[in-house]
Amino acid sequence: MRKLIAVGSMWWILTLVAPVYAQQVDLSFGGGSLSAPNNNTTFSGVGESLSGGTYVGFGGDALIKKHIGFQGEIFWRTSQGLYQAQVPYRPLFWDFNGIYASMFSKRVGAEVVAGIGAESLRFYQGAYNCDLYGNCSNYVSSTHFMGDFGGGLKIYAYKNIFVRPEVRLYLVHNNVEFNSSLAVRYGASIGYTFGGSR
Repeated sequence: MRKLIAVGSMWWILTLVAPVYAQQVDLSFGGGSLSAPNNNTTFSGVGESLSGGTYVGFGGDALIKKHIGFQGEIFWRTSQGLYQAQVPYRPLFWDFNGIYASMFSKRVGAEVVAGIGAESLRFYQGAYNCDLYGNCSNYVSSTHFMGDFGGGLKIYAYKNIFVRPEVRLYLVHNNVEFNSSLAVRYGASIGYTFGGSR
């Protein structure tokens, strides 16, 4: 939970500070699903796949110099899955990226992102675990560094409100709990653009 609060806090700080220096700021909320290879014969012996489930999240970007800027987002699975058909779990993906965005016309544009982040897997237990400081949780986490690449097609439906079909490729380092280090999130976001010239 502390990591989620830290990421959320950084996102809000960037949201408040970025407009001072940025030419354009976008905020969005979206949803979609995740697809990953489903191969039951792996070197590690793990036959579990990350595929499936509904993911929701939010993100934002700021263009600092014409078409170039930075972007961040966090997406999590809305319902718990069953790991090895026994343990409830929920994946969470967060990342910080460089972004290149360009408009093809007044209402249609494209974005390409690449960056780094982490996959945080939460495995839920029946009892709460508490540390020496009194912080308690009902899950244990396994966090893995990742790289991500992706893009989206931004379509302005009304004034500064846009819809963005999007896709992300996650390359998760040392993802030993699952049978692949690759996962693809696809879906759409709805958002609002502050500033910018279209």
